Amino acid sequence: METDGGGYTPPGVEDFLWDSVWPGVLPDWMNKPFFQAVIGAALVIILWWIASRRLKTQPSKAQFAAEYIYEFIRNGVARDILHEDFRRFLPYLLGLFSFLLINNWFGEFFLFMYPTFSNVGYAYGLAILSWLVYVGAGFKKWGPGFLKKALIPDGVPAPLLIMVIPLEFLATFITRPVTLALRLFANLFAGHLVVLVFVVGGGFLLTYADNTFYNVAGGVSLAFSLIILLLELFIGALQAYIFTVLTAQYVSTSIAEAH
Repeated sequence: METDGGGYTPPGVEDFLWDSVWPGVLPDWMNKPFFQAVIGAALVIILWWIASRRLKTQPSKAQFAAEYIYEFIRNGVARDILHEDFRRFLPYLLGLFSFLLINNWFGEFFLFMYPTFSNVGYAYGLAILSWLVYVGAGFKKWGPGFLKKALIPDGVPAPLLIMVIPLEFLATFITRPVTLALRLFANLFAGHLVVLVFVVGGGFLLTYADNTFYNVAGGVSLAFSLIILLLELFIGALQAYIFTVLTAQYVSTSIAEAH
């Protein structure tokens, strides 16, 4: 969109591409999303370390919030899905949810204004980590027999195995991590792009010279972007929960007695 009042370039994929934070000194992959992931990991460790110290019978507001998150993941995810095996996987699930929540909410905080997992590489990295956890749990419990358990469902007639085994292999070892990553990435990418459209477009219209209608529309657009930001806080928490629940479900299927 080009006008006499100035130029406007709509947000696009290029707004999600980052160079090195220190060009010529640090490699290109050490960019903003990388350091956000590092900061997010550090915050998870520090916040849970602080939360676990000097616990009181009558909790403070901070202790109450930490206990609420812990019990939410412990009772609402780990124990409900993994049952008697939940304690072994609770630390990972709690850390996973916390890491996702912090990095997703980076997109709504002005020091960052970018959700880490709207970069698909980091979404794939976390999905692969969860994949290693649930496949590793299966091999630890069943040994090489995990492959038979994962690829050959009970009760399938032998003539159908030539079709079933490739499909089960695809679902267990390829589709799950790919869909896990793409679901997280797509929601955060789309949400952040919508925010950019309203903020950048609203800012352009608000400063458009000698056109009251455009100026009013720009103000409305900026106001609406604040509502979208609040919605993105909810979506960020929801996606962290969904990713954690699916990870727990995948682990459950790998260690369950019946396939």
